[in-house]
Amino acid sequence: MSLTILKSTYRLRSLCRLQRIQGHMMSSQAAPEVLLENVGNAGVITLNRPKVLNALNLPMIRHIYPQLKKWEKDDETDIVIIKGAGGKAFCAGGDIRVVTEAGKVGDPLAQDFFHEEYLLNSVIGNYKKPYIALIDGITMGGGVGLSVHGRFRVATEKTLFAMPETAIGLFPDVGGGYFLPRLQGKLGLFLALTGFRLKGRDVQRAGVASHFVESQKIPALEKELVDLKSPSAEDVSRVLDSYQNQSSLDAQKPFVLEEHRADIDRLFSSSSVEGILQNLKTDGSPFAKKQAEILSRMSPTSLKITYKQLQAGASLSLQDVLVMEYRLSQACLVKRGCDFYEGVRALLVDKDQSPKWNPSSLEEVSDQSVEECFSSLGEKDLRF
Repeated sequence: MSLTILKSTYRLRSLCRLQRIQGHMMSSQAAPEVLLENVGNAGVITLNRPKVLNALNLPMIRHIYPQLKKWEKDDETDIVIIKGAGGKAFCAGGDIRVVTEAGKVGDPLAQDFFHEEYLLNSVIGNYKKPYIALIDGITMGGGVGLSVHGRFRVATEKTLFAMPETAIGLFPDVGGGYFLPRLQGKLGLFLALTGFRLKGRDVQRAGVASHFVESQKIPALEKELVDLKSPSAEDVSRVLDSYQNQSSLDAQKPFVLEEHRADIDRLFSSSSVEGILQNLKTDGSPFAKKQAEILSRMSPTSLKITYKQLQAGASLSLQDVLVMEYRLSQACLVKRGCDFYEGVRALLVDKDQSPKWNPSSLEEVSDQSVEECFSSLGEKDLRF
């Protein structure tokens, strides 16, 4: 095949990708993918893409961000509630497939998405009014960023939490470097590296949610919250505590990782990912073997980036963590993009579940290559 034909073929494929991206953007603007309402004294945000588990896209971010800023200054709005439509998910994550398509052809959507998403995460984390996330259903990735930094996070028996990014060549972003290392012991590092899924009451027991309320009680809880007159954070807390006390479902079940907490703290205490893997292999227990097998499937580069991200994030503010994570996002998109694009291909597009990581082993991922991912972007750094 001649070079001219190859170039033409590439341009055609690029054009098709861009048309898909643009079509996505146009359809996003046409549909009410996020509902913003004033109900009583509350501002209510409803993520409204139930067919795709309320996956977060750039148009949604661009609707939510200014509204949150407006409500924060509005004397008529005392609290903000965010929830998902459809009954299955709060938000299953960012619309990563669209981001990767944009990244492949150099479309700025790939940069804009992370940039604006992280600015939104910062607003939520520093919000001056009570912010209540009703995480009733699947809550992963970008959905965690919309909830975990708020003051109140209400899980139900339908909540499924995970940060599965190392499986797609990414890292637990949206402030994962801030909240994960602040969980008990090495639990956050364990969740970040393995992508372990927490369900229901365990999401609260882990410290990710602030409250647990049975799903059937959520409508009544929401009504009581919007009916509050000039509530303080303490007033909101009292209402949530009351509903939590009425919710006995699974209260007698132990935390799913209870018997492994000491093992996690011991096995995941190491100065490197290689050390953690060695600990797991040496231990030889069924639990340790399973975690070693899970880590062997993850992107080696992602594992090393994630380890360093959480190490650094443990002593940084949320905003400083988001600056760091924006640098990492751009490294995954541009400097070391192959694992991210390959992971999305293998798990979300072709779904063959067989990503070809490059480098393919932890030993081949140099400290220098990891350090480069954390380098300043200069004028392109995230700024608040």
